[in-house]
Amino acid sequence: MNGRAARLVVAALVVALLAPGVGAFATHDPTNAKPGIIIGDRGQTVVGIQGFHFRGGSEKTQARLVSIDDDTVDWQYSEQTFGETWFYDVDPLANGNFLATTARNGQTIIFELDPDTRERVWTERFDIEDTHDADLLPNGDLVVANMRATTDGVPDDKVFIYNRTTDERTWEWRFRDHYPESTDGGYDEDWTHVNDVDYIGDDQFLLSPRNFDQAIVVNRSTGDIDMRLGSDGDYDTLHEQHNPDYLTNAEGTPTLLVADSENDRIVEYEREGDGWNRTWTVGTEGSLNWPRDADRLPNGNTLVTDSLNHRVIEITPTGEIVWEYYVTWGPYDAERVGATDDGNWTGGSARSPTIADLNATGSYAVSGSANDPPIPGENGPSAFLDSVGLDGPASTWDHVVPWVKPVWASGWTFLAGVVGLLLGLAWGIIELWQNRDRLRRLG
Repeated sequence: MNGRAARLVVAALVVALLAPGVGAFATHDPTNAKPGIIIGDRGQTVVGIQGFHFRGGSEKTQARLVSIDDDTVDWQYSEQTFGETWFYDVDPLANGNFLATTARNGQTIIFELDPDTRERVWTERFDIEDTHDADLLPNGDLVVANMRATTDGVPDDKVFIYNRTTDERTWEWRFRDHYPESTDGGYDEDWTHVNDVDYIGDDQFLLSPRNFDQAIVVNRSTGDIDMRLGSDGDYDTLHEQHNPDYLTNAEGTPTLLVADSENDRIVEYEREGDGWNRTWTVGTEGSLNWPRDADRLPNGNTLVTDSLNHRVIEITPTGEIVWEYYVTWGPYDAERVGATDDGNWTGGSARSPTIADLNATGSYAVSGSANDPPIPGENGPSAFLDSVGLDGPASTWDHVVPWVKPVWASGWTFLAGVVGLLLGLAWGIIELWQNRDRLRRLG
């Protein structure tokens, strides 16, 4: 093949690889919220949308709160008063307002939002990194899950209580005082990634140190860990979980409902002696993608935030979808207003039955989706890699690509575009090298 023919072949390949991306970009409808399956009236659901921003840089997709009334977006709130680039946990409060946890590079901003006026009632700012959750205690104090903290290069991740009246921290619980340095492979700047703290009564808090693959109940009075589900590296139990909820069944048995994120499933565990028995698994057969919240509703269904499928779903105990709403980008937390708040607790599953109460133990796939997301999925190549036994590259794809892929491109379109650009770049470099003498003469 002569040089001219080779150039034509390479040019055709580059065009063919880039064409799907050009077409996807040209035809993309930037809808950021739309209904999927809706069966019956479901009331108001409020969602915290993480969004995606390059750290400290420009906006890519919008972080915000979204209120959905049955099948319609009621309101959205995205004001970045202090430059907030991430929205995380949202909790309904007894007065009808919402508590929101947001962050920007190097700061955490927690505020109470009036949904009628869409104005902040009060705001607290902390010089701490990327906090995902804070709860308002019955006495008005805040309990905050403080990740990515360091003191003289040593991890100082903690949970603390802050008195808003006196501007003082009145209690702290440090992870390094209760875990060996070897946990999660040793100290680093994101040692625990503690992403959740819930007050569960009796002076106890439920914590979620994500990187330790466990949920723990900490006693404020004694400082002890009263209960522990999972252990570091025990991925069969939990793998980098989010937002566990504490329930008790009709006999008073402690039960934990957990978004088991890296295992792409929702699980429920019931206390059995000093250990735990898994009573429920939903998400088999790849039907969830990095879920980060699950709340049991009073009707026995479960509200699931399916983050990288960019949707919130209500499912029955056997996994059937009865309500589905797509919201981009990367929903983090969802609350069904009026269903998951209960006096001393805010959000979560405080008033609702366990799977054992419902006689619905077992493992189920999620079924009944409309399969109509507003943005293309990115997991096609990872599914192929999985099918040929390349689990490691498949996992890397699932963890990296969602955060860099344009929202209008599918996984295959993104891969084709990357290959096309690399091929075009290589072609250009080769052409420059082969013509270097001619270019020197022109210079």
